[in-house]
Amino acid sequence: MSTKVSDHVLQRLRDWGVEQVFAYPGDGINGLLAAWGRAGDRPRFVQSRHEEMSAFQAVGYAKFSGRLGVCAATSGPGAIHLLNGLYDAKLDHVPVLAVVGQTHRTAMGGSYQQEVDLHALYKDVASDFVETVTVPEQLPNVLDRAIRTACARRCPTAVIIPGDVQELEYEAPTHEFKMVPSSLDVSSWTQVPSEDAVRRAAEVLNAGDKVAILVGQGAAGAREQVEHLAELLGAGVAKALLGKDVLSDELPYVTGSIGLLGTRPSYELMRDCDTLLTIGSSFPYSQFLPDFGKARGVQIDIDPHMIGMRYPYEVNLVGDARATLERLIPLIESGRGREWFETVCDNVARWREVMERRAGLEADPVNPEYVARALDPLLPDDAVITSDSGSVANWYARHLTMRAGMRGSLSGTLATMGCGVPYAIGAKFAHPDRPVVALVGDGAMQMNGLAEMITAAKYRELWEDPRLVVGVFNNQDLNQVTWELRAMGGAPSFLPSQQLPDVQYAQFARSLGLTGIRVEKPEDVEPAWRAALAADGPAVVEFLTDPAVPPIPPHATWDQMEATAASLLKGDADRGSVVKRGFKAKMQEFLPGREKK
Repeated sequence: MSTKVSDHVLQRLRDWGVEQVFAYPGDGINGLLAAWGRAGDRPRFVQSRHEEMSAFQAVGYAKFSGRLGVCAATSGPGAIHLLNGLYDAKLDHVPVLAVVGQTHRTAMGGSYQQEVDLHALYKDVASDFVETVTVPEQLPNVLDRAIRTACARRCPTAVIIPGDVQELEYEAPTHEFKMVPSSLDVSSWTQVPSEDAVRRAAEVLNAGDKVAILVGQGAAGAREQVEHLAELLGAGVAKALLGKDVLSDELPYVTGSIGLLGTRPSYELMRDCDTLLTIGSSFPYSQFLPDFGKARGVQIDIDPHMIGMRYPYEVNLVGDARATLERLIPLIESGRGREWFETVCDNVARWREVMERRAGLEADPVNPEYVARALDPLLPDDAVITSDSGSVANWYARHLTMRAGMRGSLSGTLATMGCGVPYAIGAKFAHPDRPVVALVGDGAMQMNGLAEMITAAKYRELWEDPRLVVGVFNNQDLNQVTWELRAMGGAPSFLPSQQLPDVQYAQFARSLGLTGIRVEKPEDVEPAWRAALAADGPAVVEFLTDPAVPPIPPHATWDQMEATAASLLKGDADRGSVVKRGFKAKMQEFLPGREKK
């Protein structure tokens, strides 16, 4: 039996260890679809409800598996729909390959149906590698380079295959002029900085008395080394949102997330330190880092393109986080910074009390902080957690305690809405034996989360642990934008743009044969989480939460406070509740803490 180009594409993906492709069908990839039929659905074709969701699922799969995520779409509209998910991969540095159809070669340039200049379309999002296969002999090199590039540079790449090319007989490149052969193997490699650079970094760190460490997702493989270094230096450790699962939040010196969605002790850590070590993070908000000139800095990052950014670092170490720290740790002097270390730990302990008190405040009808707080102790030790963008990301960042072995992520840089549920589905394919929990706002759930529950229902039988719990924060408001209007623009909430319908999310889940629970009272929050985590399949729990509970930044500026006050005076529809909830939440920071026993 002859092998077509489409057959060889799937064979090559299998050879690279690809086990599933997140995709949506269309006639631009009919050749590939037929090949999938001949191949017995290997790699598995995972059908989403929309191509953007396929790309998000590939991103979620790649984030939680550490492997290549692959998505596929038809020509024209399908290729266009992939873009947002691929940009999410680009900005969060995630390896994803997009296999995209194109109109037949004979029609290209003829303004044919669904003809789109895909090279121009993908020029930015897949800037590291995008290529069209026009003859069979070109295929192995193009596909292999796309995969190698995606993995090595941690980025999205794209391979475009016209419909007629998919149907051609496959012929391997021959040993001739202008033929490009290819191979599969990628030997493991580790990039490390020079000994001199490591020595200079150690000198900077050893000179510090108040050391702060900031970790991002690039430090994920160096958990033990980061802990060891922090203890040697007597340092506090803050986490960028993409690095939330790098270290356990149970460690007393881990201050939690940093930035607008961060914690007060992380803000204090950066404000008061005299030395900053950043590992595997490109946290962009320099206003939350030490004042320029106040602290000496060292950065470790594997990507030379991203090194030396965000802060005037004195030493920039280009290398793998774990390998670099293994060379740095023997040069670090111990037994100092204990007073600083104790201050950091005290700040962390106090903040935990503040968060507990905030979660306990009365709200109408349910405090969203309590919803996240109640979930925290119920999470299994092997849970994988996804968060959508919006105000729900605040509660994910501040109230969920990451323990060793747990995983979590969100759209860190693009901060796109609608990623929470498809990320969770990607996570289930990455870890079918682990429970997954998605925290989603009602805006994101209406945007695409409801439709993707159909996908969850479709594939539930494939997952060894069938639990996929989606917690919907139903406040009938596009809440994060509402608060940004108040705090940054000094404008009242504009109801025509912000107000959302009260959709029956739990009822929709039940219509699919899934568990659906609606919570309207605080006393029902914890039992609802318990029931969802005990369900024998995917579950949706919707909590009617109060939109007036403010996602207060760790250090609200006077300008922001004045802007919020001005917005209320201009006639914000919810001004009474906003003032009441905001005052009570902020006051928790000033109440005396519990006495130490």
